[in-house]
Amino acid sequence: MKRQSINQLGEGTQISEVYQLIDKQLRPNRQGNLYLQVRLSDRTGWVTGMLWNANEHQYQSLPVSGYVHVVGASQVYNGMVQLIIKSMEVVDAKQLDMRDFAVEPKTDVVKLQKDLTTMLASIRDPGIKAVADSFLADENLMKKFLMAPAGIKNHHAYHGGLVEHVVNLMRVCQAIVPFYPTVDADLLLIGAFLHDLGKVDELTYDGELGYSDAGQLLGHVLIILEILTQKLRDAERRLGKPVPLETQLRIKHMIASHHGEYEFGSPRLPMTPEAMALHLLDNLDAKLHGFKQLVEEDLNTQSAWTTYQPSLNRKVFKGGLDK
Repeated sequence: MKRQSINQLGEGTQISEVYQLIDKQLRPNRQGNLYLQVRLSDRTGWVTGMLWNANEHQYQSLPVSGYVHVVGASQVYNGMVQLIIKSMEVVDAKQLDMRDFAVEPKTDVVKLQKDLTTMLASIRDPGIKAVADSFLADENLMKKFLMAPAGIKNHHAYHGGLVEHVVNLMRVCQAIVPFYPTVDADLLLIGAFLHDLGKVDELTYDGELGYSDAGQLLGHVLIILEILTQKLRDAERRLGKPVPLETQLRIKHMIASHHGEYEFGSPRLPMTPEAMALHLLDNLDAKLHGFKQLVEEDLNTQSAWTTYQPSLNRKVFKGGLDK
């Protein structure tokens, strides 16, 4: 029997399938009655499910992370598929084919790694080049970098998504530099490379996507600044002298300010040309990738518009009126 993959669920699909349970919460509704909200995944994606009129015993009977056989139906709510669950039973992982749950990269990470290395090799500033080389030489860190997503819900939320986002951003940075002579090409390139690198430890992606304890407590900005401090010491050994203090500060500032606004969790506002460029281009890549994903995954296939997206406060025009 063909598997009911999460990415194939639509309005009114009757479900009897095994999924990976990656989160569970027992919540009260407005009337004070309890319901169980879970997050389920397989190799094609993840979905939220609700079991109404739940109780503490049902909550405790489910593992924090494991595999469950789910019976219920799917529905579309606010443009997203969700499951209305009738029952869930724990399944022994030994009975399952783990290939159904192992998320594969959606992009060619080998080619992206080569492009990344080529671009970083173009850096001329000795101090910045030493910093880049220190990161590239860390095989364990780079292995995680090639596997990590850039997020768990929004842009590039899949294995290999982080390196895809970073490499594409670096390409855009290289393209715009000739038009803005006040922007230092080497600084902007290293900023693009490092700005989200803390996500290798902020997120969990050995199977399901989520947040690590460090990710919850610190976030990727603080994590990469801590890693950078360590790599600067290695860079100085490579150089045989200290990396100039201003260079260090400018790199750290790009990382600390790349979210752009305090309301978006940015510790600092951009205060250098490179920091401002990085913020704007990072936002551009994330937003356009998000639009692309909305159009590709939209369930409203008979319309030129996507369903309403609460996070954007709008619909997205898909076109196709003349077809």
